[in-house]
Amino acid sequence: MLLEMGQKAKRAARRLARLTTDQKNATIDCLADALIADKKAILVANAKDVEAGNGNGLSDSLIDRLMLNESRLAGMADSLRQVANLPDPVGEVFDKGILPNGLQVRKQRVPLGVLGVIYEARPNVTVDVAGLALKSGNAVILRGGSETLSSNRALVTSLQRALTQSGVPNDAIQFIDSPDRALVLELLHLKDHVDMIIPRGGAGLHEFCRENSHIPVITGGIGICHLYVDESADQEAALRILHNAKTQRPSVCNALDTVLVHRNIAQGFLPRLVEHLAPAGVTFRAEPLAAGMLSHESVAPAGEKDFDTEWLSLVLGLKVVQGLDEAMEHIAAHSTAHSDGILTRTEEHAQRFIAEVDSAAVYVNASTRFTDGTELGLGAEVAISTQRLHARGPMALRELTTYKWVIVGDWHVRK
Repeated sequence: MLLEMGQKAKRAARRLARLTTDQKNATIDCLADALIADKKAILVANAKDVEAGNGNGLSDSLIDRLMLNESRLAGMADSLRQVANLPDPVGEVFDKGILPNGLQVRKQRVPLGVLGVIYEARPNVTVDVAGLALKSGNAVILRGGSETLSSNRALVTSLQRALTQSGVPNDAIQFIDSPDRALVLELLHLKDHVDMIIPRGGAGLHEFCRENSHIPVITGGIGICHLYVDESADQEAALRILHNAKTQRPSVCNALDTVLVHRNIAQGFLPRLVEHLAPAGVTFRAEPLAAGMLSHESVAPAGEKDFDTEWLSLVLGLKVVQGLDEAMEHIAAHSTAHSDGILTRTEEHAQRFIAEVDSAAVYVNASTRFTDGTELGLGAEVAISTQRLHARGPMALRELTTYKWVIVGDWHVRK
């Protein structure tokens, strides 16, 4: 089954490489139209997944990621249209030059080929990846989690119908329509047909892919995110940023997990922070020094693993630090290199934080919630990479391409 899918995807990728930008954009617009036209069937299928998820005891955060409604479906269609409007990276020429012997040399951006994307409880990923893959000229094999099976069947049926209408091969977007976990391992071994594996899910999925894949793997999307409130921070502005970073959508990977506060302002700032966030339902895990400054019912002592936990909920860690050095040491020890930031009016501290904190996204005086392809002007993203190769941060169109050398001669031979 998977071998045949890989072979079909490879053939489709060669055809996609020939499509013009206008053809790709028209097809992506057709995908968006199909989602709206098929919304009733998609939402009925999603409701089955949500009902089954509640029955199986899925957490509130997973149910939130799983659930679709008319607004979210419209947002998914809008994201596709935004991708269609983005510049096409394929064919971009750079590092162009002429050698002393007259050879014309350039690098030219090309698709990666075939993507294998493995993800959990996020039906929007099905659509985001389909649009980004198509615009960047890549075929894709999708493997969603068992909890999204009905939703993904309906979504892929809609997307493939749109491909047919556009004259693009259906095999450009394929879906592993089975919850059998053995098929994940089989996908990871298709090294002759799949060019990159992108897992989106928990730490266990990422570790499994790293340990078992015969194909390059891009890992990321697990965020233990920090904001350090420096002694010189604008405290009113800091409260607004912390509220946004924690509560705007707590179930996602760029939501805030830990606040580090300079000791010189902690006595006054921490009680204000708790009073500001507790009405939104936030509860707190405070290390001993921070806990000693607080007497609110929403504050509990931090456990041994609390600062190594991606909460994905309205739980927030609190720690008092001696200053910038200790804040950066804590981040180095506990961050997953996703999104970390400093709130300060001291430029020297901001520049040190930028230079020394080794995360995919580093913030100065802003919420961590901006680590997102759309928010950063890239359009929809396929994943957030927290590794150093081959891409880092939101992976959008350019990150789904590579390049080839193109050398044009006048019947040159090497002497």
